Amino acid sequence: MNQGGNTLHSSNANSVVKVVVNTPLRRSFDYLPPENLTCQLVEGLRVKVPFGKRELIGLIVNTSAESEFALDDLKRIIEVIDQEPVIDASMMKLFKWAATYYHYPLGQVIHNALPTRVRQGKTLTIKTNSDSNSQENAKELTPQLHLNDEQEQVKASILQQGNGFHCFLLEGVTGSGKTEVYMQLIAEKVQAGLQVIMLVPEISLTPQTIQHLQGRFADKIVAIHSGLTDKQRFMAWTDARLGDADIIIGTRSAIFTPLRRPGLIIIDEEHDGSYKQQEGFRYSARDLAIYRAQLFDIPIVLGSATPSLESLHNALRKRYSLMSLEQRAAKAKQPTFACIDLKGKALSEGFSEQLLAAIKSHLQQNKQVLIFLNRRGYAPLLQCHDCGWTASCPRCETSYTLHRNSPELRCHRCESQRKIIPACPSCQSKALLPIGLGTERTEKKLEETFPDVPVFRIDRDTTRNRGKLENIISEINKGQAAILVGTQMLAKGHHFPEVTLVAVLDADAGLFSSDFRGQEFMGQLLIQVAGRSGRGENAGEVLIQTHNSTHPTLRSLINDGYKKFSRTLLEQRDITNLPPFSYQVLIRAEASNASLPMSFLQDVKNLTKKMLTNTTFALGPLPAPMEKRAGRFRFQLLLQSSSRAELHTLLNHLVPAYEALPQSRKVRWSIDVDPLDFS
Repeated sequence: MNQGGNTLHSSNANSVVKVVVNTPLRRSFDYLPPENLTCQLVEGLRVKVPFGKRELIGLIVNTSAESEFALDDLKRIIEVIDQEPVIDASMMKLFKWAATYYHYPLGQVIHNALPTRVRQGKTLTIKTNSDSNSQENAKELTPQLHLNDEQEQVKASILQQGNGFHCFLLEGVTGSGKTEVYMQLIAEKVQAGLQVIMLVPEISLTPQTIQHLQGRFADKIVAIHSGLTDKQRFMAWTDARLGDADIIIGTRSAIFTPLRRPGLIIIDEEHDGSYKQQEGFRYSARDLAIYRAQLFDIPIVLGSATPSLESLHNALRKRYSLMSLEQRAAKAKQPTFACIDLKGKALSEGFSEQLLAAIKSHLQQNKQVLIFLNRRGYAPLLQCHDCGWTASCPRCETSYTLHRNSPELRCHRCESQRKIIPACPSCQSKALLPIGLGTERTEKKLEETFPDVPVFRIDRDTTRNRGKLENIISEINKGQAAILVGTQMLAKGHHFPEVTLVAVLDADAGLFSSDFRGQEFMGQLLIQVAGRSGRGENAGEVLIQTHNSTHPTLRSLINDGYKKFSRTLLEQRDITNLPPFSYQVLIRAEASNASLPMSFLQDVKNLTKKMLTNTTFALGPLPAPMEKRAGRFRFQLLLQSSSRAELHTLLNHLVPAYEALPQSRKVRWSIDVDPLDFS
């Protein structure tokens, strides 16, 4: 493994060492070597350095014979922590590229990527088996499944490209056996002595994916995600770095895991928005994975039943190889779709008579039913029936959500909570009514209507505690008649073979969005939720309740499927010159005083306008759709260009000028490259 980088010998005591630390400053800092240097200083070593009145752990990123400062003014490194680099040359290139592309300080990029123990400067000790988070099998393994012709063709096409860089987009309908293709590709690479990283969008998917992998491979498997303890994460990272782990499964942060023998990267559900970090270092794990595969010269597979328009665009333009799985595996059939038009119909807690009858019919056949409602809590609004007062979060100026199980009022923007009040503070009436539906209320309705059938609610509230989701899924997989109620967590790759009916309780909320990606997101969510139905031997049914049964988005998805729907959306994006046919950067600013972020972004726009060309424009500044959150007012300025290179050249010149603005210190501001969430 190349530990490369610039080398500084102990004989040259006046040479300059470039070090990055965890600060918001977009630069490295110059230091002199320690006086009693006993080893070579190379890129990727951790060092302890003086920084103002503090001592910080930093990382060597370069060396030089000179500095812009007088050598006599430079401080010396206090301690060299490592004997060999903790970050090799290839990973350092990845970090530097990420810092440049996302316009984020390199020191903070690296800080975000490393386990806590590593960034704290603790010694990288050799672990014992009892410390490890890795999983090794001593049990009898499940033999690999026989691939159908479609799957075999996809596998063969990928393997024929060899071990070098190539990006494949696997567009396979829900239940088409993409996971089995992944498993057999992993087997090929591991048998060749190579390591594989597989990313999944949610922590909730890692246990079942690991279980699947453990059933197939005797090799060492590690998980890397935010649900681990610091010690577990460090041990998994160490296993991967030393080459002791063959398969690494994780969420977006796992893309920064070092590998000794990289062989393949797989991104499951590549369309999922969870791969984009929305705070701090706003990176896309999918896009970083593609660059990493190119850097390491290894293949990468992006898989989804509902590919993002960005990936689809790249595939249709032959930048990626497009692979298709059109049929469900094991002779399973695609579910049938039908809309239930709610106009003029009486509803019982959001359920039409037709839907309740369908649920009863499937349960009587000892099958399972999935009810989808993308709204947590009991009700999204608590309102006084006498005077109209509503319970609102003062920090966000939005309504509290009523949670009955807690019980409490909770703001889903800032997560602040307050007790449920007994009377209206405006008129003292006790006629406080819950308005609207949440998963708690839906769960209660179903328990009352079908008292002999277990109801399992799956949302962020019920799965907050470690192991809770695994327990729920274990109960569901016993195969008895049951009802599943949940949010979009249910749409993310779960396999429930006994579910034969999926019901979307309220499709209308997703049909009308000011976000240009709204239709894409709606289509992906609807198809993914529907895809949980009929994955076993029995045919599946999907019922969609709506007041807009003739809406073009619904009709297109139901009649034509996601494949045609997505190509139509791409044509519309091309006409309107929206991504992926153009490139965007969102500059956000917030402060407790609304005038400050607006003023700062106006100054940013004034600076930017001086460098705009015919292919680049600035829109705003405007209030964010979610204008106030946690007591802070939020504004944003959108930069868009038909040239990605031109947009980044612009930012490279202007970011230092933005930082120098007087208002920049009075607001919290950030740069979001390729934004997905405009809220």
